[in-house]
Amino acid sequence: MVELGGKVYNVLNFGADPKGLNDSTNAINAAITSANESGGGIVYIPPGRYVSRNIILKSNVTLFLDHDAIWSFSTDYKSYPIIETRREGIHHCGVMPLIFGKDVKNVKIMGEGVFNGQGYAWWPIRRSRVNEDQWKKLIESGGVVDEERGVWWPTRNALEGERVFRRLISEGKKPSGEVCESYREFFRPQLLQLYNAYNVTIEGVTFSDSPMWTIHVLYSRHVDIINTSSIAPDYSPNTDGIVIDSSSDVELRGCLVDVGDDCLVIKSGRDEEGRRIGIPSENIHALNCIMKRGHGGFVIGSEMSGGVRNVLMRNSVFDGTERGVRIKTTRGRGGVVENIEVTNIRMINIKYEAVTIDMFYEKHPPEPASERTPKVRGVSIRNITCDGAGQAILINGLPEMPIEDLVMENIRVNSSKGIFIENAVNVKLSKVRVLAKEKPVLSLNNVRNLILEDADYLSEQ
Repeated sequence: MVELGGKVYNVLNFGADPKGLNDSTNAINAAITSANESGGGIVYIPPGRYVSRNIILKSNVTLFLDHDAIWSFSTDYKSYPIIETRREGIHHCGVMPLIFGKDVKNVKIMGEGVFNGQGYAWWPIRRSRVNEDQWKKLIESGGVVDEERGVWWPTRNALEGERVFRRLISEGKKPSGEVCESYREFFRPQLLQLYNAYNVTIEGVTFSDSPMWTIHVLYSRHVDIINTSSIAPDYSPNTDGIVIDSSSDVELRGCLVDVGDDCLVIKSGRDEEGRRIGIPSENIHALNCIMKRGHGGFVIGSEMSGGVRNVLMRNSVFDGTERGVRIKTTRGRGGVVENIEVTNIRMINIKYEAVTIDMFYEKHPPEPASERTPKVRGVSIRNITCDGAGQAILINGLPEMPIEDLVMENIRVNSSKGIFIENAVNVKLSKVRVLAKEKPVLSLNNVRNLILEDADYLSEQ
């Protein structure tokens, strides 16, 4: 074990089973409680293979997962409690996060081991996201198929829960505790959630195969995520790697994210409820990260109704993500995204847009500008290279609320399509070179106060 200082509470002394034959829930939570009640300490997990239900974090405790330690979470749906939390921008019930830290401070999660959420037991899988052999194995494993939508579900209860949930949301309602209890397989847990946490460090640990979001930082302040890995198969649904949600003063350094949804995504609540709570995500700094395969490398939204501001993403690699830099919102969200800087990014094999700001993420009819109308302003994207993209740049503002104050400078992209900008004000393109297969390379519609510098860099392949 690395020397950390402080009193050590070895989970083996509390009855944890390193062979994984017995449930270690009581052991690890007893160790955490003992460390907390004594004023703080280190809960040490030595090499081994463990199985448990929820781990409950407490203040002034370091959770140290040593190398060759793999901590997996039970696939018994009924063993997890239902709680209320924020899920995808709205407060409602769901299965308790597998590692849960609410109202805690001075917490560390460190080491070289793995927390494995065993998400395969929870995931609905779209047929379009797997090959024929994988689909056949899913069918043979049991579960049920929604033939109309082409989705395999691990249980019929999960499928029915999805249908009940969609109906409730369409009626403007939220699921009750009874609904979540009845259809808990649908209400998948996150692997790690920090809820109203203060002064937290996560360092070195790998988080794999989360049932839903992998690391969720919610209503929290002063959080450092250093040299961690968030891993899940590319077909896994909603396994976003790191989600910063209505939180401030967050720093990411040296993280690897390779998941089935967005890699790093910043959110702040959805629609009226998000505006009413009104807690922005702000003062976020990410650097020296590697993002692979996810839907987006660096993403803001679409749930950004509480606002997102003062964000810097730099010195990172996006390798095979569907999109590179992505800001997404829609009518009805409200909220302001502002003072965003992305710089020194190397992109490779981006399926769709290398850079996109899209205020039509969902299709809603036009409406007059109001508190429901989102705003995006003050975005700087500099020093970007992209070797292969479906489209170089797509900027799509609302007619009633154009994107404002956008700077794109020193950008090199090889792509199929070029640059499309619509409904924007105060746009500067400087030293932008796009080698596109399709014409026109630069297409503008309702763009006011446009500055083009070194326009000869806009050329066809």
